Amino acid sequence: GVEGIAVGLSTKIMPHNIGELIKASIKVLEDKKFTLYPDFSMGGSIDVSDYQNGKRGGKLLVRAKIEKVDKSTLKVTELPYGVTTTSLIDSIVKANDKGKIKIKKVVDNTAQDVEIMIDLAAGVSPDLTIDALYAFTNCSMSISPNACVIVDHKPLFLSVNEILRLSTEHTKELLRQELEIKEADLLSKWHNANLEKIFIENRIYRDIEECETWEAVIETIDRDMRRFIVDSKEEILSGDQRLRLNRPFTEDDIVRLTEIRIKRISKYNTFKADEYIQQLETDLKETRYHLAHLTEFAISYFEGLYEKYGKNRPRRTQITDFEQIDVVQVAANNVKLYANFKEGFIGWGLKKDDEIRECSDLDDIIAFKRDGTFRVSRIDEKVFMGQRMLHVDVWKKGDERTTYN
Repeated sequence: GVEGIAVGLSTKIMPHNIGELIKASIKVLEDKKFTLYPDFSMGGSIDVSDYQNGKRGGKLLVRAKIEKVDKSTLKVTELPYGVTTTSLIDSIVKANDKGKIKIKKVVDNTAQDVEIMIDLAAGVSPDLTIDALYAFTNCSMSISPNACVIVDHKPLFLSVNEILRLSTEHTKELLRQELEIKEADLLSKWHNANLEKIFIENRIYRDIEECETWEAVIETIDRDMRRFIVDSKEEILSGDQRLRLNRPFTEDDIVRLTEIRIKRISKYNTFKADEYIQQLETDLKETRYHLAHLTEFAISYFEGLYEKYGKNRPRRTQITDFEQIDVVQVAANNVKLYANFKEGFIGWGLKKDDEIRECSDLDDIIAFKRDGTFRVSRIDEKVFMGQRMLHVDVWKKGDERTTYN
């Protein structure tokens, strides 16, 4: 994963599982469909229903893993992406201070693995508290991916699938270049090994003993060697037994032959030399086969990467669909509802007036007047609902049990 900003354009690409990326690259080469979802080292769970392949405009919901230890204790064992233990604990403390949740204390036991212990207040439901932690703290986060990358010197907003396709094709091109470099290296080694073999086995080095000038040495070696070799583009008659080279025989080749040490000539082993040339030809044939079947070679390369790096790295983050949490339902009762029936005001700030009940600062309140009309409003410190109120209570949306008559 990566995020940053430059020249007014920001990017935010999620981390992914290396094994899944490698398998997806193989599917790209096989021209098959594939799907990629983020995977975070800290684990947790994600809802990818609106991920849109990491494109700008998509959304990703991430959650911590919260376990019920007993009726009064919860344990956080995995964090959402981008959240630290410190920021998570701070958000829990703030939610408690605001009355959104009711806890006694939070203890950070994190060492190698994440472990945050949450002790609940007496009589508080652990299930309801888990929902409240997801609703009001950093235990649940929304992330907006924005995959902006440079392609051909231009910024483009792409999906992670398109980025992987580009990366896979680029890898394939690099593999082609590596094979071409290897082919050129093998051809050069084959060329030099054969020249050396001919030079030593036919004792051409002896013919230069009578030469008095460097030019004469060059000329003698060139003449004698051409009795046994043919340049790559030179035409020859049928039955000519000379060795065809893969490139022209040059003065640099002659100079290289003159630099062979006497000790090496005296210990020259024809059998080993033939074996070495045979191995070069085998390697050259294999390299040219890979170049002719580049896609299959690239697939094999990625399979090797999977065996080495991806096989032992399973997915850490669970993909799931999150149920929508009604924040009003899970919010703890953190205020009291008061009403002034005569003047028509309700709110948590009217402490000198009639107390109705405990409620949350997210609740809606219904108030009936004596003329039979009613009004619903979000609770606040002081809200005018209409004079001559007859009845005030918390109003639960979608409540099928309560009937006013």
